[in-house]
Amino acid sequence: MTKDIYITDYNCVTPLGFDVQSNWKALLEGKSGVALHKIIENHEAFFVSKIDSAKLEKEFSTNFDNQNFTRLEKMLLLSLKPLVERNPISDETAFILSTTKGNISLLKNETTLPDGVYLSNLAQKLADFFEFKTKPIVVSNACVSGVMAISVAKNMIQAGKYKDAFVVAGDEISEFVISGFNSFQAIGSEPCKPYDKNRNGINLGEATASAYITSELNQKEKFKFKILGDSAINDANHISGPSRTGDGLFASVQNAMKEAKVSSEQIDFISAHGTATLYNDEMEAIAFNRMDLKNIPLNSMKGYYGHCLGASGLLESLISMESALKSTLIPSKNFEEMGVSQDLNIIKENQSAEIKYILKTASGFGGCNAAIVLEKC
Repeated sequence: MTKDIYITDYNCVTPLGFDVQSNWKALLEGKSGVALHKIIENHEAFFVSKIDSAKLEKEFSTNFDNQNFTRLEKMLLLSLKPLVERNPISDETAFILSTTKGNISLLKNETTLPDGVYLSNLAQKLADFFEFKTKPIVVSNACVSGVMAISVAKNMIQAGKYKDAFVVAGDEISEFVISGFNSFQAIGSEPCKPYDKNRNGINLGEATASAYITSELNQKEKFKFKILGDSAINDANHISGPSRTGDGLFASVQNAMKEAKVSSEQIDFISAHGTATLYNDEMEAIAFNRMDLKNIPLNSMKGYYGHCLGASGLLESLISMESALKSTLIPSKNFEEMGVSQDLNIIKENQSAEIKYILKTASGFGGCNAAIVLEKC
């Protein structure tokens, strides 16, 4: 019999706050971390969601004595610390890091590769700090990494490789990433508007998020969400452009829902990718309609957090779980007029709702797509 796998704890560090409670309060109030920031010298400012460095340093100094960490490492450690304090680490506990670029900022002005820029070294440094006993696992699969990390934890625990897992995800704003997205004109000139008629591109963001995933429950859990189904499909459509037919996302959602034994009518809420680029949002609308999910309440969190790359899938998953716990749907920020060819039930204002089954999706470069189904227990 297949083991049931649960998410029983989570945390996040974002421009809206350094814990889930402060983030949730900001979201209810409609606050966004997206603002104009000067990222590249001798270049105009970009709309991004960026953590205040002074506040980050103050928070880190309050919680940690050792300051010998990069900015991203500090964000990751702050996110993980409460979970490690609440959940014991054993010889059978996995440590999984989700990131797309890691310490890429270390490359600035360097002629040789610093050790810290290797993702395996970043993962090991974090694992060593908290004294994890197993070899760290790195999930770096473009913008589906955060959702994939949840899937990896679920499947490895079910396979008997581990009893539980700590998953941490993070990326930071950097000149490298900004320059890359800007080179193919994907960055919006204003705060992003997922699915809106007047959307014109993404806002990048930075954040870290963490989750504790286990098959062994005890009486201390304040909540638990069962990971009912997961799937990842690569449609190999294009190095950066999404499929016009939504084949990969459609198949990922179909497989995840089939494993979860949940029908389209049972899904209560969709936490979508929603980058606010012309082709991504259209592709998602097509895929969701092919799965007969057009009437299910849906949002994108990119208007609040920007696109946080390797952190986005995990961050948005835990916000969706918080929505279920609070029985409240958060609107898709900046959405005004439908801008995709297929109908979607975009959430426009805070509203009460009983949420049991959540569908979380993500898509990324290279044609990768991922989906998970979560059940509030």
